[in-house]
Amino acid sequence: MILIIDFGSQYNQLIARRVRELEVYCQIEPPEIALETIKALQPEGIILSGGPASIYEPKSPKVDKGIFDLNIPILGICYGLQYMVDSLGGKVIRSAKREYGFAQLHIVREGKGIFAGVTENTRCWMSHGDTIDQLPTGFAITASTANTPVAAMEDPVRRLYGLQFHPEVVHTPEGKKMLENFLFSVCGCRKGWTMASFIRDSVEEIRSTVGDRKVVLGLSGGVDSSVAALLLHQAIGNQLTCVFVDNGLLRQGEAEKVRSLFKQHFHMNVRFARAKAQFLDALKGIVDPERKRKIIGRVFVEVFDQEARKIRDVDYLAQGTLYPDVIESRSAFGGPSAVIKSHHNVGGLPRRMKLKLIEPLKHLFKDEVRLLGRELGLSDDMIWRHPFPGPGLGIRIIGEVTDKRLSLLRKADAILLEEIKAADYYGRLWQSFVVLLPLKSVGIMGDQRTYEHIAAIRAVTSDDAMTADWARLPHDLLGKIANRIINEVRGINRVVYDISSKPPSTIEWE
Repeated sequence: MILIIDFGSQYNQLIARRVRELEVYCQIEPPEIALETIKALQPEGIILSGGPASIYEPKSPKVDKGIFDLNIPILGICYGLQYMVDSLGGKVIRSAKREYGFAQLHIVREGKGIFAGVTENTRCWMSHGDTIDQLPTGFAITASTANTPVAAMEDPVRRLYGLQFHPEVVHTPEGKKMLENFLFSVCGCRKGWTMASFIRDSVEEIRSTVGDRKVVLGLSGGVDSSVAALLLHQAIGNQLTCVFVDNGLLRQGEAEKVRSLFKQHFHMNVRFARAKAQFLDALKGIVDPERKRKIIGRVFVEVFDQEARKIRDVDYLAQGTLYPDVIESRSAFGGPSAVIKSHHNVGGLPRRMKLKLIEPLKHLFKDEVRLLGRELGLSDDMIWRHPFPGPGLGIRIIGEVTDKRLSLLRKADAILLEEIKAADYYGRLWQSFVVLLPLKSVGIMGDQRTYEHIAAIRAVTSDDAMTADWARLPHDLLGKIANRIINEVRGINRVVYDISSKPPSTIEWE
């Protein structure tokens, strides 16, 4: 097991992904973790992550310095390197020239450590404004760049290593090899963490936690809640009851698919709450996106609470929260990660219902959840469904949400997905959907002037939704989709295509 200390970097989740891709289990903990807890975990290695702080700032995050006396291999990345230097008697200063982006890395000391088998001159990704002025006793420089003399360092006797750059990002082409060297050559880890082992351990943990008590889960029909439901069902069977809230903001045929799959095929306890009128009444006249999210979240909590209270003796609330949700919704593991948007399914419910929370997927990434879903028996059609936001179509309608506008969007979105699948592009995309704009434009249909809605198509490629690029769909395919939407959806007379990436834009419009 590898322990990752989270100093608040935006790349922390990528460190964990890379470690797991190498089939080694890792656990992310805040820097406040007690030394005794670290000893109890018995990690084979520790990775100190990057972070936005400077080590010499008064409130910069720090882990117990006793970790360096545990005789456990440690790799410090960016801020983690600087923390290691500062803790062991070296010196960190503000760099005369900050370094962000690609840099040419020159390895000056290969040896058998981090750089074994790595090209002598390779590219790396830098993101720092501080630099190492003086190494601690026992360390030697192992790599440098034109701007950073200490781009990497090591003390092989104590098995302590530091990288000023980020090996976990794809922009460091041989970064995965460096992490592989740390895991297997330095730490002596063995491969063995797979989805099958995750299921086995999770089932045991869920059973131990829940005992003979009952669990309720909000089932949306998306990949995350579906996989969480199946994992819990495998662990505790009919002790789990799922509640599906039909908020009227769903895609075409969504409720029917959920009923067929979970109630009839998997034979699970599922309660259906039809609450379209409640949601639309609450959203009447609301145009601000964050207000819409909060209203949808509030009504969801109310409806879910009403339905869940009909189930007797429930002690636990389960949610399909993933690690990226945690990163974007609250400060991750005590780090200073910024809140980007609110997620309606994370807050409120446990406190309101006085239930204990179970989040069996909270340390997994989307690709891992899909692998888990396959192990649990979900079809590829379900596993590879594009992400769908918790607030549903309510945030894909820019402006006021009405029944009429929902109908337009639902039809247009169904056409888009149908054509994307027919052209064999669905599996190549992270997400594709239609957004209904609060604008109308003049058109001509049947020799008559029209003044109708504008729809925007959004299609992106991504590995984990933390970054995304707009998809280069064939012009003929875009033309066919636009033609069908304009011809078949009465009320839309213009279709545009969104060609912005994340960052600076987000994937969703609201």
